[in-house]
Amino acid sequence: MSMHVPQGRSVVAPARAPQQPPPLRRIPARTVPASVLLPQAARFRSLAWLQAALTLTLTALVVTGFVAAIDEWTMAGSVALVLMTLTTAALALGATTALIGLMAPRHVPFRLQPGWTPTGRTAVLLTLCGEDPAGPARMLGELATDLERQGIRHTTTLFVLSDTRDAAGIATEEQTLAPLIDSGRIVYRRRDVNTGRKPGNIADWLQSHGDRFDYMMTLDADSRMGAARIANMVARMERSPQTGLLQAGMRLIPAQSRFGRLQRLSARMMGPTFLTGFALWTGDAGNYWGHNALIRVRAFREAGELPKLSGQAPFGGDILSHDFIEAALMRRAGWKIEIDADTRASAEDGPQTLAEFHKRDRRWCQGNLQHTRLIGAKGLHPISRLHMAVGIMGYVAGPIWLALVVMLAAGMVPAATIWPLLAVAVLLLAPKLCGLTRSLRSTQSPRARRIMLRAGAAELALSSILAPIVMIRHVLAVGSVVTGHDCGWKGPTRRGPALPVGAFEAVAGAALVAFVAVLNPEALLFMLPVALPLLAAPVLVPYLDR
Repeated sequence: MSMHVPQGRSVVAPARAPQQPPPLRRIPARTVPASVLLPQAARFRSLAWLQAALTLTLTALVVTGFVAAIDEWTMAGSVALVLMTLTTAALALGATTALIGLMAPRHVPFRLQPGWTPTGRTAVLLTLCGEDPAGPARMLGELATDLERQGIRHTTTLFVLSDTRDAAGIATEEQTLAPLIDSGRIVYRRRDVNTGRKPGNIADWLQSHGDRFDYMMTLDADSRMGAARIANMVARMERSPQTGLLQAGMRLIPAQSRFGRLQRLSARMMGPTFLTGFALWTGDAGNYWGHNALIRVRAFREAGELPKLSGQAPFGGDILSHDFIEAALMRRAGWKIEIDADTRASAEDGPQTLAEFHKRDRRWCQGNLQHTRLIGAKGLHPISRLHMAVGIMGYVAGPIWLALVVMLAAGMVPAATIWPLLAVAVLLLAPKLCGLTRSLRSTQSPRARRIMLRAGAAELALSSILAPIVMIRHVLAVGSVVTGHDCGWKGPTRRGPALPVGAFEAVAGAALVAFVAVLNPEALLFMLPVALPLLAAPVLVPYLDR
């Protein structure tokens, strides 16, 4: 079926428009008794202090061992000490988060009370910007049916907010979504001017439709949410009027490539344990990951507009990683930001090739490095600042690790033992070991445990092989941002001559081997775990992409 949708207008079939609910009872924003809030807040504060103490203790132990291992102090040794401290602190934070998740009691999902119906209206906002609309259309159709079965269709409206720009993409999008529009199952709107990218798209919707809704559920084109999960999140938010945002945990959709399956395996092994620990110690100062989250409209509005950074991109202009900042602003305005660690009925798709992964990572790198200009903003919660610092460190760690490997292998930092590096490796492996332990505890079947152990070993081997490749790409991404190159927002793929797949990594591996061979041949064995995956990249990357 073909139809024309006027630009910038909402399209709803008049014959079967979404049913208008009766007048709704508004819940005051801050009516939770102090007797309920204080014990919960004290528990979160205690866990946050425990997390900080464990992280600092582990960092101090490893750094002290590194100091003791240095034979002779030089300028390079002092630089290495600073770099080791930074990377160890980040790894210790991740390790202790997983440990808290492992030690926590099993998560008891929130359950709806019999006969519960929503007292507020919810808008499900799916944003598009040039993606293939077939998958989102199929998901929205299934979700509309699921909402009817759940009994909350009358208080839930599905919106598609499009920023698609090219004519062919617009035509495909309109034709694919036409049956859903005609049946009144969705409201479709495409903007004339794409001001502010995705945050601007949401802001435009708030201006035109926000007064009609109490909550908004944000979804990306590759997101999935079940109606029962949406209902549970709405009910949970209704019970906690101070909660401004509830971020759902997520699973990865079954993948098509080896690389996609590796990501899914990693998420299944580490995700639940890590998310549980993260939700516990961050408490009411959690984070927002841009989608699969329920947001109170009033809280989002009270937080104020997303700032636009002065100057030119990559460090100026629109904030690419806007989700962290939106959560920080809502927390600053006095609203609770919570994480629901349950991953059921909440999913997203992951990149299927390393090229797609690196492209997304490059955009995320720029967005996180922009946070260096916002981390010191007035009035932010300390944990909100920590979220930004961890995001920044996630990309700066690549250059740090490369510098440490080169300095140690080249003999610029004479060390008497490698024990501190082995301690760092233990911190790196801790989230995997905690996740595997939790999985093994959840089953009594010897066969299932053997399968889990084999899967864990395979994940460890493949992720260790991929780590040097990701490190080199992070070095490139950080270098690109620091030298002033803007990646844009979902910009067109570059055309023109390109290196063969994996060639750059192989060149980098050969350069590392040559550098160490000239300066310190005895350390070549030390370099092999880093150099060999890089040298094998022309074969490894195509293998994983299939």
